[in-house]
Amino acid sequence: MGNTNNSEAYVSFQNVQKTYDGESFVIKNLNLDAERGEFITMLGPSGSGKTTCLLMLAGFETATYGEIILDGTSINNVPPHKRNIGMVFQNYALFPHLTVNENLAFPLQVRKVEKYEIEKKVRNALEMVQLGEYGSRRPMQLSGGQQQRVAVARALVFEPKIVLMDEPLGALDKQLREQMQYEIKELHEKLEVTVVYVTHDQSEALTMSNRIAVFDDGIIQQLAPPNVLYESPENAFVAQFIGENNTLSGKVIAINKEICTVEVGENETLRALAVNIEGIGSDTMISLRPERVVVNPENGSYPNIVSAEVIELIYLGDHIRSRMKVCGHDDFIVKIPNSAHHAQLKPGNTVKVGWLAEDARALDAPA
Repeated sequence: MGNTNNSEAYVSFQNVQKTYDGESFVIKNLNLDAERGEFITMLGPSGSGKTTCLLMLAGFETATYGEIILDGTSINNVPPHKRNIGMVFQNYALFPHLTVNENLAFPLQVRKVEKYEIEKKVRNALEMVQLGEYGSRRPMQLSGGQQQRVAVARALVFEPKIVLMDEPLGALDKQLREQMQYEIKELHEKLEVTVVYVTHDQSEALTMSNRIAVFDDGIIQQLAPPNVLYESPENAFVAQFIGENNTLSGKVIAINKEICTVEVGENETLRALAVNIEGIGSDTMISLRPERVVVNPENGSYPNIVSAEVIELIYLGDHIRSRMKVCGHDDFIVKIPNSAHHAQLKPGNTVKVGWLAEDARALDAPA
């Protein structure tokens, strides 16, 4: 995962492992490169190792094995305050007794910046997050979204090489969170700063990142741009974790170049892209996005056409979300564009559904 000898890499984890007790590893042989100016997100469920990686990069945790390199230099033994890294946490971590200006001045004072220069930098940083008028207020006089903006400004005020963000929007409500996603993304593009971002929210990761590292069980399962993760998951975990996904379990009965034939349910055969299978006779899980399924296709128009029973329909404005029973699975989701075709669909109806072999991915069978 990532090229470990990449001299271009700005941040590089090289064969990094982390254990707290010498027996169980929270990070297992991690290789990850991030380029200068990249927005890279570590995404995964709780306990998958993503925050531990961020803390090792910040210097609050040390790697048990392996090396972490920043801008060509190993930082394994560099203390946190000498790494020139900006940090934004979920709980803002602002000093409550200091004004907004004083909060922003603090990292500059620690770095012994001249007083007139501090004032200029603080003013610029507050303008950057659209809080120019709020410098004399205290954190408690600000809303959650404003406090988070101050935290972002404070992380950027000393012009760090890199900014680390750990679930920074987790405490905000949905609308504000979405607004802040775009604001942070715009700041990143404007300042060309390198951002390493941690979240368990997949839509946040898809919205903001140049590339996403999907973590599970201390391992990067896949590292790719958002569209590649969604369209081309390499294994069952990534397919399930990113976006909505239909799964049909079966057995591989034939392989013809990149397409395999899978027996599903009672004597139903489907064709799928052979992405991550062991061979003929092996168990597999077919992964298929709900928007790739067509209702009532013409006979012969798709290699996969099967019978489906409509269980429920949910009207969502731009599309109808239909849950159907397909190949013995009654949780098969089809997203139908809101056009003339959905009118005849009713719960209890039996219809045909079809999809391309290339849109179905034969992956490892979940353990």
